Amino acid sequence: MTQQTGELKLSAKKRNAAGSAQALRLRKNGWLPCIVYDSQSGSLPIQVERHTLEMILRDRRGENIILDLDIEGDKTRKVLMKDTQRDNLKDHLLHADFLEISMTRKLRVAVAVRLLGEPVGVSQQGGVMEQLLRSVDVECLPADIVKELPLDVANLGIGDKLCVRDIKIDPKLTILSAPELTVVSVQLPHFEEEKPTEEEAAAAAAEGAPAAEGEAPAAAAAEPGKEKEAKGKEGAKETEPKGKETAKEKAPEAKEKGKEAKEKKK
Repeated sequence: MTQQTGELKLSAKKRNAAGSAQALRLRKNGWLPCIVYDSQSGSLPIQVERHTLEMILRDRRGENIILDLDIEGDKTRKVLMKDTQRDNLKDHLLHADFLEISMTRKLRVAVAVRLLGEPVGVSQQGGVMEQLLRSVDVECLPADIVKELPLDVANLGIGDKLCVRDIKIDPKLTILSAPELTVVSVQLPHFEEEKPTEEEAAAAAAEGAPAAEGEAPAAAAAEPGKEKEAKGKEGAKETEPKGKETAKEKAPEAKEKGKEAKEKKK
């Protein structure tokens, strides 16, 4: 869809003072500090009504907005809104940058990529779609700027992807982003193993369930060994050399014979 130009108008005033204090005073009075840049890198500080610009942006966020900027005491300029700054908490506009353009000169803008359809890899195969690139750089005339670039993803299965080169565009547009860049892919879902909480880990450690399971086989294996060791010691006692036992048994007899021999001599 081609964006309509020449329909949006915004009134502005030049501002001479600069600095954060002056910008704060402007915001308190309902004005928004802005800057207009020209093709020669020159700049012109201006101020516009914040509410008016908020209403223009309300339904056009993400678009490349072209409007007629009517500066008091100066000429009307065709400008492209390049950038805006907002308050992180209240989302109020804080600043805006405009770029003066020529309707006969091509310019470079970022255009959003809109995915159409639901991939079969998601609806029928249980996959997950991941959009890796949400906009591409496009070169064209201001009048040919489009709101978004459609990309049909309905035929994507698990493991399939679409790249920048797969985006179909009007011949008036030139995509400047690298053709091999992946825009969207369908992959199997990633499952992460759940880790026990600190309370669960402490409870498991207190119960000693994992340790008991791990030590039980070792204890069971050690018992037969101890029985064998005990049996081995008993066997060693039983098989002690009989020669030693005979010598012990004969020792008293030898002493008695020795006594008898001494008595005979006497």
